[in-house]
Amino acid sequence: MPFPRTVPPRPSPYDELAALADPPPGDLLAEDDAAGMRDDDAGEPWSPPNHRRTNRRRNRATGLPTMAKALVWVLTFACLAVLADRWALLYAEHKASQKLKDSLHLTAAPEVHIGGLPFLTQVAAQRLDSVQVTVPDVPAGRVALTQVTATANDVRIDGDGPTAVRGALLRQVHGRVLLSFADMNRELGASQVAFTPHGPDRVRARGALRVAGRGLRAQADVRIRRDGLRGITTSAQDIRLDIGDLATYRPGTKPSEGLHLTAASARRLTQEVAKVKAMLAVPEIVHRLGVPDNVVRTALTDEDKLHRLTGTPRFLHALTRVNLADAALAHPQLIERLGLDMSLFTALTKLTRPQVADHFSFALHIPRPPTGSLSLQRVTVGKDGIEADVSGTGLLVGH
Repeated sequence: MPFPRTVPPRPSPYDELAALADPPPGDLLAEDDAAGMRDDDAGEPWSPPNHRRTNRRRNRATGLPTMAKALVWVLTFACLAVLADRWALLYAEHKASQKLKDSLHLTAAPEVHIGGLPFLTQVAAQRLDSVQVTVPDVPAGRVALTQVTATANDVRIDGDGPTAVRGALLRQVHGRVLLSFADMNRELGASQVAFTPHGPDRVRARGALRVAGRGLRAQADVRIRRDGLRGITTSAQDIRLDIGDLATYRPGTKPSEGLHLTAASARRLTQEVAKVKAMLAVPEIVHRLGVPDNVVRTALTDEDKLHRLTGTPRFLHALTRVNLADAALAHPQLIERLGLDMSLFTALTKLTRPQVADHFSFALHIPRPPTGSLSLQRVTVGKDGIEADVSGTGLLVGH
């Protein structure tokens, strides 16, 4: 039995119209992706280029080495310029030190420091801002100045460059001079005299002095003052020579000068009847003590009254003020009974005040410059030594 014939359904007119229309965007992208995958199967997958970011990174990577090289060159040239400037400065300081040594006839080369930066531009302008000079051990007569420090401003130099400086003109110079106590003790005292400060214009000198073969302690107040424009002079005052703790001798003719018992010696003397009676038996001494004659006569015969007379503080004070030198020549036995050596006493009386003063006094003068002026100003005594301000004008160095 034959099967009935199947007739395919007729397509809808709407489907036919839809087939004629353009494919949707999604389908186009899918087709393109499929085509791209087929075309690039052998290479890397494709991605859209970003021209803006790629160019910026390339410019930065290209320009960075150039800037770094330029910076390195700038730093290199700056370091070379600084090194050249410092080398020229050190060379100029060395040459200036040698010229100062030769010009001022110094025993040691001074230290020279040139201020201001940079140095080469100052040389080109032939003018230095400031120059500091420190000169050690400057000969100044009997002693040597420990240190002279000076600063010169507005220095005009004469030369064609840092290695060809012929000289310099120091228009204004201000500095300070120091004479240390250590150098004074070494040069003046020969380890026998020591100097210490004793006020703004005085120095206390202590040492030893041999008289008649006996070593005596010596002491003096030395006054410091300026002598003229370039000198310092001293004068010894209140000179005393101690004979142990027995007596003190001050050379001179003033009432306070001469031979006097010390306070300890006078106290011991009043406790020895024989010695105190020997003193009261000398009219010159009784007159200087200011004790009435009838009191003395009574004390010489009555020991109780003698002790009451000699035991008072007033009598002890008066006894230390009596100049034994007045009565020693007329009564030499009195000096011997007091424990003094007559030969020593004779040598002391022959020792003049200038002779003793010369043991402690000294003078000094700073060198005279070849040109210009250099002078000392205020002179004072400090804890380290004698100090003085120094100023100068128109000093020419190196010509």
